[in-house]
Amino acid sequence: MARVKNITTAPVSSRTLRKRLGLALSLIGMVVFLFGAAPDWFGLDRSPVVGFVQIGVFTLGLGLISVGGYFALDGLWRDQPKGILAELGARFVGTGYVIALTSGMADVFGLGTRPLPSVPFFGYWQGTGVLIGEIVIVIGFVMMAPFWARSESNKKSS
Repeated sequence: MARVKNITTAPVSSRTLRKRLGLALSLIGMVVFLFGAAPDWFGLDRSPVVGFVQIGVFTLGLGLISVGGYFALDGLWRDQPKGILAELGARFVGTGYVIALTSGMADVFGLGTRPLPSVPFFGYWQGTGVLIGEIVIVIGFVMMAPFWARSESNKKSS
């Protein structure tokens, strides 16, 4: 009778789990974002205008991308404490999402050109606001990268 070796796996650290969860959330968020932003790619487009459901779906996807990116970048910091630039980057990610959400849902919140009860409309200014929010999110992600802390510690040691 052949004897089977007992194979044990190394325990997964919380940082590795956080990175995996962050990447999974970001990928799911990307798919949800694409469902809202380009439903015709999936054969789901039923209207010539961008309506409330589409805006809600792509802002939900953008939120999942933001949370997932935060978890993934936070997991890259290993055992070193996060610097102030990384903490500011996390705030930028949250602020960018709020800008994108408020801009996209401006008509629903009563801030846009067509407040309720009229049909919400995703126009030029709302698109520009969402784009600005996405740019702020990307800047926040770049600020959260541990690369900046490593380059600063290399400058101090030389």
